[in-house]
Amino acid sequence: MQGNKPLIYMRGGGDLATGVAARLHRCGFHVVVAEVERPRAVRRLVSLAEAIYQGTVGIEDLRGVRVAGVVDALQSLQRGVIPVMVDADADALVPLEPVALIDARMRKKPPEKNFSSVPLVVGLGPGFTAGETCDVVIETKRGHRLGRAIWNGQAAQDTGVPGEVAGHDVDRVLRAPAAGHLTPQVALGAVLKQDDCIATFGEIEVRAPFDGVLRGLIHESVEVREGEKIGDVDPRQDPRYCIEISDKALAVGGGVLESLLSRPEIRSTLGV
Repeated sequence: MQGNKPLIYMRGGGDLATGVAARLHRCGFHVVVAEVERPRAVRRLVSLAEAIYQGTVGIEDLRGVRVAGVVDALQSLQRGVIPVMVDADADALVPLEPVALIDARMRKKPPEKNFSSVPLVVGLGPGFTAGETCDVVIETKRGHRLGRAIWNGQAAQDTGVPGEVAGHDVDRVLRAPAAGHLTPQVALGAVLKQDDCIATFGEIEVRAPFDGVLRGLIHESVEVREGEKIGDVDPRQDPRYCIEISDKALAVGGGVLESLLSRPEIRSTLGV
């Protein structure tokens, strides 16, 4: 715990994780985000993970900054900035002594480590079992149970089918036509017409499946597998949705906030 604020250690800085970080940051928590050297976030304009590439990132009222280690992270927190650090193996957990760990990597499989020494472990989405691999699971699937805190059992299983947006689901996801690195041809947030070239893999073009806005595109330095998700197109044609934290991410953040505030020892540090 840093100062009078409870410190939360979050694994992953993608768009859902950023919605969680926003809820917690705005409610008085200190949040440290841990990422890998080359984050695979797609909706990068609303992902704190982008600080790993850019050094700093601004998302609504949040500011994230890449830091080199624990000391820098604690200094950033004192400035009201969310530190984002490369810590793939969660080595910073011991020196940071967080009151909770949130696994927001959305790997959709059981975590590779047991962090039972942390007072509260929260897992987002499929792959976690409350009472076994974490203390509480937060539902991430759109629908009636989105954002629900599950203290016994699991979240809904991954179907591989993205949620429908304005009549589009599977077709709004962009996938790599070949293994390797993409070369972007338009900027994130660009308004697209059907068949516009979005990116290339060598001579192979990735084209817009319909009129819309380029909401997500993986960073060009990331090596991808053939068929891997590399981006998505939003058919609602409103560029604001590319720079605003989504309703889904905020709903998941609400579930995490509920799970934290259910603990009297955490509530007491916030004065509530």
